[in-house]
Amino acid sequence: MDWDRQAIALADRVAHPDSRWLDIVSDVARHELVPRWWDKDESGAWTLHIGAHDLKAWAKAAYADRSLVTKVGALHADHAEPDDRPEGLPTSSATLPSLVVRMLRHVRLRDGLRTLDLGTGAGGLTAYASLRIGDHNVTSLDIDPYLTHAAKPRLGAMGLHPDFITADATDHVPGTYERIVSTVGLPAGPGLRPVLAALVTGGRIATTLGRTSLIVTGWKETNGDVVGVVERDTAGFMLTRSGDNYPPALSELLALAKSSEGDERSTGRYPVVDVANAWELSSMLEVTTPGVEHTYEQRNRHRTAYMVHADGSWARASAEWADPPKVHQGGPRRLWTALERIRNRHAMEGSLPLLGARVRITPNGVVHLSRGQWRASMGDQ
Repeated sequence: MDWDRQAIALADRVAHPDSRWLDIVSDVARHELVPRWWDKDESGAWTLHIGAHDLKAWAKAAYADRSLVTKVGALHADHAEPDDRPEGLPTSSATLPSLVVRMLRHVRLRDGLRTLDLGTGAGGLTAYASLRIGDHNVTSLDIDPYLTHAAKPRLGAMGLHPDFITADATDHVPGTYERIVSTVGLPAGPGLRPVLAALVTGGRIATTLGRTSLIVTGWKETNGDVVGVVERDTAGFMLTRSGDNYPPALSELLALAKSSEGDERSTGRYPVVDVANAWELSSMLEVTTPGVEHTYEQRNRHRTAYMVHADGSWARASAEWADPPKVHQGGPRRLWTALERIRNRHAMEGSLPLLGARVRITPNGVVHLSRGQWRASMGDQ
């Protein structure tokens, strides 16, 4: 494959003409990191793509500024057969290059600084960081042993030899680092403690908070707190996980949400929205009502949103296009009502107080957010 020209074109799309990242992106043979990937066909089923079987499609996918799903549930594309149709959520991917570059900018890499790439994935961020500050300064960690084992020789073929570690970052992070950049959503609370402990005093972290699109950056102070901001930038990274796959979905409760009349029926104020893809709304909901799962369906102009929570709460809102929805809710909390309170605030103030908020993360992993008179905490439940 004549990839050099296409890598240069990708670099032109994701880096400014005077950016130091321009040459770095153009030097990485991204297709070698993603020889196989998953994509959804017209029916919504996951379909395997094998790069070597269609070099043109391989180049088009690898050198587009897009994420490529490499693992669905427990099945990595490298281990799949063409007729496999896995079900479930993506559990690993090659992150789109523009977002990789943005995260590396947020963490403020410098020559000679020990850097941890948290979430190896396909190895793209590890490759970029290695070229930027030297592979001897870079360590890449993932819970999935196949991902670290696969990335090592693929980067080695490019002349890059960073360290790779297989570990659960929510349990223990070996070593200490002056920069930590995470391309998985780290959970506020106890699961964040090992990562904070691995960051040296004066070090900097850039990560998203689990189940949100919020990119948090900060510096570690002498008292162990990390102090920074919610960047005016967003990202949708996968959750950290502690096994080969995510826990089973709340399928029984979702079935109830799809069929039950519920304890309360009303007419909603705002149109149905695909909450999971309305990033600022879903992030604010996670801050105020953590742990809500979302599903969305659209058939022609009919739209339905479902919300479920492990405490047994659920909601269903359904309407024709932008009409006021019929809302059914059950369980101990009213999830759609919680969402509408957020939408009320957004309508009244023109924005939500998340982006640009000040952040203080204490060593126990609790994330404190503030902006003006607004205050909130995550991970202290």
